[in-house]
Amino acid sequence: MKYTDKIFRDFIYIEDIIQANIKAMHPKASGVYNVGTAKARSFQDIVDILQKELGSSYECEHIPNPFIGSYQFHTQADIQTTREGLGYEPAFEMEDAIRAYVPEIRRIYEMEVKK
Repeated sequence: MKYTDKIFRDFIYIEDIIQANIKAMHPKASGVYNVGTAKARSFQDIVDILQKELGSSYECEHIPNPFIGSYQFHTQADIQTTREGLGYEPAFEMEDAIRAYVPEIRRIYEMEVKK
C-alpha cells in the first residue's frame, strides 16, 4: 500500500462551495454548517484520476510525511445538519471536479510549462 493510500480528506469542488454559500444566505435556521461531500477520498485517488483524465502514466513520487504523530490521516465532513438546515447536497464527485479542471491544466501546461 502506498503512503498516499492511507491519507483521506473530504475534498470538495468549488461549485459545491458556491452552492452552499448561496443556500446559506437563506437558511432554515441560524447555525454553523459543515460544507463537504461526506466522502473521504485518498490523495492517491487524485493521482489516479488525473492520470486517467490526462492520459498519462507518470510515476508518482511519494515523500515521507514529516508530521507523523501530529498529522490527521482521515477527515470527513458530517453534513447532515447542512443538508437539513440549508437544503445542501453536494453535486460533484471528485472525478467530475478533476474532469472539469483538465482543460485549465492543459492550458497551463501549454502556456507555462512546455515552453
